[in-house]
Amino acid sequence: MFVDRVKIHARGGQGGRGCVSFRREKYIPRGGPDGGPGGDGGSVILVADAETDHLTHLFYQPNQFAKHGVHGRGKQMDGKKAPDLIVKVPPGTLVKLLPGGETVVDLDAPDASFVLCKGGRGGRGNMSYKSSTHQAPREYEEGQPGEEGRFELVLKIIADVSIIGFPNAGKSTLLTKLSKARPKVALYPFTTLQPTVGILEFEDYHTLRVADVPGLIEGASRNRGLGHDFLRHIERSRFYIVLLDAAGTEGREPWDDYKTLLNELKLYQPGLVKKPRIVVANKIDLPGVEKKLAALRKKVKEPVLPVSANEGTGIDKLIATLHKFFFEEEPGAKTSVKARG
Repeated sequence: MFVDRVKIHARGGQGGRGCVSFRREKYIPRGGPDGGPGGDGGSVILVADAETDHLTHLFYQPNQFAKHGVHGRGKQMDGKKAPDLIVKVPPGTLVKLLPGGETVVDLDAPDASFVLCKGGRGGRGNMSYKSSTHQAPREYEEGQPGEEGRFELVLKIIADVSIIGFPNAGKSTLLTKLSKARPKVALYPFTTLQPTVGILEFEDYHTLRVADVPGLIEGASRNRGLGHDFLRHIERSRFYIVLLDAAGTEGREPWDDYKTLLNELKLYQPGLVKKPRIVVANKIDLPGVEKKLAALRKKVKEPVLPVSANEGTGIDKLIATLHKFFFEEEPGAKTSVKARG
């Protein structure tokens, strides 16, 4: 099960209680107070882990409570500080405070961390109350409680490139050609029910994260079909591959699919259509595709790259295009795959 939205209850550990103790040793009848302080409670810390790509573990363990600090002891011994509770989440996790929904933090980079609930401070022992006028104190402090709250964690996948297109356009098959990812591939619509991220490795050792976003349909911006559940996963991508079924195997024209996809992106978030993109016409190995491809090229302003994800035709050229955009273009320079909104 893929989980990209979950609610959790987090709580920092309580600090340990301070100790009331007096030194009692032979030949030292009045050794004075020697009660040590309690240890601090552990904190709940979120860490963006590059090896984690879902929130399923928090779905099954929604209560994330750090341990309490150890109480202080005699002979001036401090209580042991409790260990922090490290909670690993995927990069791109947005944390919101419930019930209001205010954004607490956006862990938008690998290895980013945030103290979600700080542990309570340990209480002072009676040793801390000793003074010239108060030489036998019996006062002490209870440990302070840790911070506590309920939060919603929302994952927005961080990928350099997102593959978007209608169901059965061949997104999952294309991802298998670009990376070692192996999403489920079948002939029926909505085969892919969760985003899949693969790593595209170039010969010069550069890498890109490529995401296969589940099929969009008309009305996705109004939360129809998979709708908002997966549209948010393309927000952080720097580049889009608009994958079209050039053969029209589902009874639709490639140009109509292109217009619908861009319109849904614009309705969901206008800035998305301004990001760089390339149009990839898939299934060119099927008969009768030449006329549809020629008609598409006349209407689309962006470059149209014909490929057959099934046979691997045109994949090398697509990889070269991605390499040029990410690693060869000068910063700020105009690129041939710049979107025209």
